[in-house]
Amino acid sequence: MTERVVPPAERRRRRPTKQGVVLSEELIVATALRLIEEHGAEALSVRRLGRALGADPSSLYRYFRHTDDLLLAVADELIGRTLRDWRPTGDWRADLRDLGLRVHSGALGHPRAAVLSAYRVTGRAHEIQAVETILGVLRGAGFPDPEAVRVYHAFVDQALAFSALDAAGAALPKPARDAENAVWQATYARLPAGTHPNIAATARHLVADMRHSSYPTALEMLLSAAEARLFEIRGRA
Repeated sequence: MTERVVPPAERRRRRPTKQGVVLSEELIVATALRLIEEHGAEALSVRRLGRALGADPSSLYRYFRHTDDLLLAVADELIGRTLRDWRPTGDWRADLRDLGLRVHSGALGHPRAAVLSAYRVTGRAHEIQAVETILGVLRGAGFPDPEAVRVYHAFVDQALAFSALDAAGAALPKPARDAENAVWQATYARLPAGTHPNIAATARHLVADMRHSSYPTALEMLLSAAEARLFEIRGRA
């Protein structure tokens, strides 16, 4: 896709496509998300999208200027799905934990799209809502504005980094994933204590733990550090 664009008022296609559907941004994004999961980054082409939608590829320019514009819309859709049925409880730590786990789970549900988009800043409606929501949780908990931003930054970067890391693993073919998991049992669990005492002492824990994401543990560590910082701030007030 190139830098062409149609004014918003003229974007909506009024006639059904060959498959009997009316094009919309939502339909294009949903189709792009499905194709990315099926075919990877190469799915983001006008020709492939047009074929999947039963539409003339040029009609996509009514909605998106180029493929990167579409990718940002896909990234924003993933954020929107995270927030869709989330409701705050008033417990800032529980609320952030829930949000973080939702971000991570959403990435694992669409691993190829997450790998492509986890590091992007969309500036779109769902991302703006997420930034507003998380900052609201932190400010409501009593974090001063500079601290709220620091914790927000660490929280979001941690969630997205683990999302990209674990999504990349989930996007591997199953035989490759199984082979990597088997290394902990086949290699690490057999290293002798004489040469590798620390690995040998913890081998059974490595075998059990390393096949799972460490994000929940890392998230709890971050929340504990944030809570300790909030206690410190309150103690000085």
